[in-house]
Amino acid sequence: MKFFVDTADIDAIRELHELGMVDGVTTNPSLIMKSGRDIKEVTKEICELIPGPVSAETVALDAEGMIAEGRELAKIGDNIAIKVPLTWAGLQACKVLTGEGRMVNVTLCFSANQALLAAKAGATFISPFVGRLDDINIDGMDLIAEIRQVYDNYDFSTEILTASIRSANHMKEAALIGADVATAPPNVIKAMANHVLTDKGLDAFMADWAKTGQSII
Repeated sequence: MKFFVDTADIDAIRELHELGMVDGVTTNPSLIMKSGRDIKEVTKEICELIPGPVSAETVALDAEGMIAEGRELAKIGDNIAIKVPLTWAGLQACKVLTGEGRMVNVTLCFSANQALLAAKAGATFISPFVGRLDDINIDGMDLIAEIRQVYDNYDFSTEILTASIRSANHMKEAALIGADVATAPPNVIKAMANHVLTDKGLDAFMADWAKTGQSII
């Protein structure tokens, strides 16, 4: 499973990239606002740092506007994935932009029917938001499993990009189901390394080592 990092924080992206933990980056208007930087400037910097797909989101609500904004965003770098919402206008924009050879990430997906439409429209990535479904007491991972089954039934090439990830457990479940990609904030990716028994075992080893009075260097 590929790891995308869901942030516009250059320092956080760089740290994970140096460890080989970043295959791509996803951004959205909220993350750009949080960065406090110009969208084109920060997105260009991310594209130069990360060779994989970098999602940059359109903000127009009509297809014509999304297409125009998508073309403008695509000028930032060859690895830009244009992000459009899963609306009818977004699907229209997706069809045009993918027809021009551009990567398109269709976002804000909450049903298998929506994911099926996105695949038919030629989406490069479909982004189901599991955390937001969990928020309304619907198991978001059930949606990932449904989309995986639908896509496998018909051999669609659209990649399932699990989004709105809130925990390390979400990452594990996405991998078990067979999602192609999971995008998560830096702190969630780092949290995957944590386990109480690892900490407990390390404490015990360190206590025993101190008793030996030895030094490796």
